[in-house]
Amino acid sequence: MTVVQYLLFLALVGLATFCQNLTGFAFGLIFVGVAGASGLMSIADAANVACLLSIVNGVAYLRAHQAKENNPLLRPMLISSVVGVVAGVLLLQWLSGNALNVLSMLLGVAIVACALLLLLQQKVNAQVSGPLPLWIAGLASGLLGGLFATPGPPMVYHLYRQPLDRMLVRRCLFVMFVTCAVLRLVLVALDGQITGHVLLAAALAFPVVTGVTWLHVRRPPQLPKQLVEWLVCLLLVLSGLSLLASGWNAGRVAGGQMAVGSTF
Repeated sequence: MTVVQYLLFLALVGLATFCQNLTGFAFGLIFVGVAGASGLMSIADAANVACLLSIVNGVAYLRAHQAKENNPLLRPMLISSVVGVVAGVLLLQWLSGNALNVLSMLLGVAIVACALLLLLQQKVNAQVSGPLPLWIAGLASGLLGGLFATPGPPMVYHLYRQPLDRMLVRRCLFVMFVTCAVLRLVLVALDGQITGHVLLAAALAFPVVTGVTWLHVRRPPQLPKQLVEWLVCLLLVLSGLSLLASGWNAGRVAGGQMAVGSTF
């Protein structure tokens, strides 16, 4: 990347971290979506960088918001999401080798769907749901985490509809994020995907993530919740549609080249 691209990269990291601290889940979606759509880096590299930075952001948040109570939600969340991460990484390895344009379009669909989920999570249930929806949300979150290092949306949608303390929900989400990120990092590292380029990008972004998180903890912005949600959703939809368009165009170009080649 050029100097200008690195500056854009750091600005994107700051924006994604800011939105993550406000909403509890947007870092990976915004970072991977915008980086992939703008061509700053490949989706696979962006997901690996997001994985490293999610660990930094999650640990910093949990250190600032420590909890002493025993949380019964964590065990099913972590078990189901771990299974999903393994399945997602295996699917990512297959897609990366066989259908990069499909990977781009799949991420675009996931991002747009997640933006809609964020807008739909308005009504809170009268009582806490049973264990099955929690296991399903954990599995779906892990699958997205394994594919794109974005495990939040299904679990966010589920937990924010429950009559639970919001600070408790955010701590649960960050514990799940860190767990999924560490597992995904180990799996992709064993496959040789953590390159020097990925490590350099993560190292340059580390001060931005810690600085934005530190500032957010000490001086939380007083922004209306609905305004934050709409701004984040708008950014997610734009990046998701851009990925869909680029993946579709790449698929058409590849199909045209195959058609031309078959005529000779």
